[in-house]
Amino acid sequence: MPGGHFSSPTGARDPRPAPGRGVVVLLLAAGLARRFGGDKLSACLPDGRPVGAASLAAACAAWPDVLCVVRPGTAMAGIASQAGVPVVECPEAVDGMGFSLAAGVRASAEAAGWVIALADMPFVLPATVRAVAAAVADGAGIVAPVHGGERGHPVGFRGELGPALAGLRGDEGARTVVAARRDLVQLLPVDDPGILRDIDRPSDLGGTDPA
Repeated sequence: MPGGHFSSPTGARDPRPAPGRGVVVLLLAAGLARRFGGDKLSACLPDGRPVGAASLAAACAAWPDVLCVVRPGTAMAGIASQAGVPVVECPEAVDGMGFSLAAGVRASAEAAGWVIALADMPFVLPATVRAVAAAVADGAGIVAPVHGGERGHPVGFRGELGPALAGLRGDEGARTVVAARRDLVQLLPVDDPGILRDIDRPSDLGGTDPA
């Protein structure tokens, strides 16, 4: 079975699953950024911060248990390590987001649930990540934030959905899991336009933080 392996920075908490582990925020940072034309997570926002570093900072400000999924040898692996955040390396991520999401879930298999955050969405507020994680911790099955009537990211999943998430492949992401368990979906209204804003092309770097 394809899967990532751990890399834990010196002084960081051991990322291997422990009994009773709570909700984990998985920051997916292993994409190829084909439409961007380069390493978009290292590209700088108007405030000078790299995209990936800004997304990681928001996740860490929101929740105490963060795990970053990266491709081996990328700048994002170094950014996470410098921040004291454990990483899971996923070489199979070149074949799609499903592989990196699955690797992160398998690396934290005993978690009570997961918040799947995307490293190319640096404008999501920490308060939104925290609210999604808290809803999962309180027992919600699938939590999707909503702003202006549109669903966005990050999306939370209760622990019972771990096997389905761990079996993802290709570029499907978690959409198939959400579609199969619509009965568990809880919409969470948030005052955060950042849940709808990703960095897909260089032109998306312009402007200011909508928060």
